[in-house]
Amino acid sequence: MCYILFIMLGHSDRKNLPRLFVPQNLVFEGTCDLSENQIHYLRNVLRFQSGAQILIFNGRDGEWLADLTDLGKKRGTVKPLRQMRPQTSSPDILAAFAPVKKTRLDFMIEKATELGASKLIPVLTERCIVSRVNTERMTAQAVEAAEQCARMDVPDISEPTTLPALLEKWDKNRILIVCAERGDSVLFRAAVQRAQNKPVAVLTGPEGGFTDAELDLLAAQKFTVMADLGPRILRAETALIAALSGLLLLN
Repeated sequence: MCYILFIMLGHSDRKNLPRLFVPQNLVFEGTCDLSENQIHYLRNVLRFQSGAQILIFNGRDGEWLADLTDLGKKRGTVKPLRQMRPQTSSPDILAAFAPVKKTRLDFMIEKATELGASKLIPVLTERCIVSRVNTERMTAQAVEAAEQCARMDVPDISEPTTLPALLEKWDKNRILIVCAERGDSVLFRAAVQRAQNKPVAVLTGPEGGFTDAELDLLAAQKFTVMADLGPRILRAETALIAALSGLLLLN
């Protein structure tokens, strides 16, 4: 009877358990250390105690049911019990974007993670309103978003780059859909169709848009497609969400 109840927990109540990302390998009867932030969250926010169960994942070994074997003020460990879901990979979609100010950048990272982007690339353009990007904060935001949305991995976070440097090192086999209206732009659906059977990425610009020189540079690349997201002027974070949503729906 106890065994049957355990199986029922795995299938019916999994969504009610908190999920945490842990970098360690997940193996049966092994243990994993929790971070200070995770200990604080479990102890002080959820009011959990040793013996409670949570879900853990590391982006490699699937999602596991785990026991909180130790939950003190400064130390916490979990023991993986069994795999609940096998590992799956997110779509091979890169999201390159001009970063914005902190709160709205957090929102961009959260939504790009939820929408399945495999890699996030901040691109410093001429009209960027920020000149420095905290990649540690971006990573933390991506981890939290992956935990909340039941994603099985966390997107890679690239160090900031400039637009010329991005294009110079670009994989020429990957189509870059540039979300910027200009004379030779095509509807976003047509841009996605051009990228069929090839790896793809999207690029969105800053609040003030790309400069004419930047648009000319982008349009001159053989691997780019200039795409129109519609008749309205979108904020930077909205443009990124619209582009990633379109890729998910049209692929």
